[in-house]
Amino acid sequence: MKRLADPRKRKGISYAKWGYLFIAPFFIVYGLFTLVPQVMTIYNSFFENYREGLKQVGPNFVGLDNYIKLFTPDKNGNIDILKYAWNTLVLWVGGAVPQILVALLLAVFFTSYRLNIKGQQFFKTVIYMPNLIMASAFSMLFFTLFSNSGPVNQLLTQMGWIDQPIEFFAQKITVRGLICLMNFLLWFGNTTILLMAGIMGIDQNLFEAANIDGASSLQVFFKVTLPLLMPILVYTVITAMIGGIQMFDVPQVLTNGAGTPNRTSTTLVMYLNNYLKTSKNYGMSGAISVVIFIITGLLSMVVYRSLTRKDD
Repeated sequence: MKRLADPRKRKGISYAKWGYLFIAPFFIVYGLFTLVPQVMTIYNSFFENYREGLKQVGPNFVGLDNYIKLFTPDKNGNIDILKYAWNTLVLWVGGAVPQILVALLLAVFFTSYRLNIKGQQFFKTVIYMPNLIMASAFSMLFFTLFSNSGPVNQLLTQMGWIDQPIEFFAQKITVRGLICLMNFLLWFGNTTILLMAGIMGIDQNLFEAANIDGASSLQVFFKVTLPLLMPILVYTVITAMIGGIQMFDVPQVLTNGAGTPNRTSTTLVMYLNNYLKTSKNYGMSGAISVVIFIITGLLSMVVYRSLTRKDD
C-alpha cells in the first residue's frame, strides 16, 4: 500500500515572487534615475570641479571645503546661503499658509452635510483649473500685467489713482507679494481637492451624531473634522513645504533670474542654478543640494512631529 506524503513536507504555492516582479520596475527606475544621482551629488560635493573661462579645474578632492565656503561670510559679513534660505522661507510662508487655510475653508464649505452644496463637480473643476497652467506661463502673464506699461498701471492711471507708473518689480514687498500670490493661485485648488477627499472619507454618522448632540459648527470642525483629517493635512503641509523649498520657476521667470530687488527674491534653488549656469561648479552645486536636502528632511520631521503630537 502506497504511503501518503506528509502534509508538512508539501511545497506550498508562493505568489510573493509575482508581487516582487510587479514592483521591480519602480525600484529599478528609482535606483537609476533618483538614487544614483543623489549619491553622485553627495560624492561630487567633496570635490573641486568647475570651469574658469576655457579652463577646467578639477575634479580635485577638497573634503569639506565646499561646505565651509558656503557658510563663510563675504567681505560685507553676509552669508549668502542663509540669506537665500530666509528668502525661501518668507516666500513659502506667504504663499503656503493662506493656501492651506483657504483650501481647508473651501473643503469644509463644499463638503458640509448641513449646507449640502450642489454642483460640487463643477466647483472642483473650476478650483483646480489654475493648477493646469504652467508656472512659467503664469509668471510671464503676471510680468506683463504688472510691468510699467502693463494693464494694471494703465488702469490705475486712467482711474486717477496714480500720476506715474508703479515700479512693482523694484520694490521688495511687491515682488514678494506677487510671487506669494502666484504660488497661492497655482496650488490652492490641488490642496482643496485633497482636503475635500479626506473629509468625504470621514464617516458621515459621526457628523450626524454630533449634530444630534447639539454641537455647533465650530465644535464639529475642531472635535470631529480636524482630528480625523489630520493625516491628509500633514501630507499637504509637508508636500507644500517641500515644494516651497524647491521654489524656482515662478521667481526665476518673474525676475529674469536676478532675484530683484537686491536678490531679496532669490531662492535656494535659484542660488544653486546660478552655480550650474555660470561656472558649472559641480562641487559647490552638490554642497548646496546636500544642504537643501538636510533642511528639507529636518523641517519635514519637525512638521510631522508637531502636527501628529497627541494631547495629554
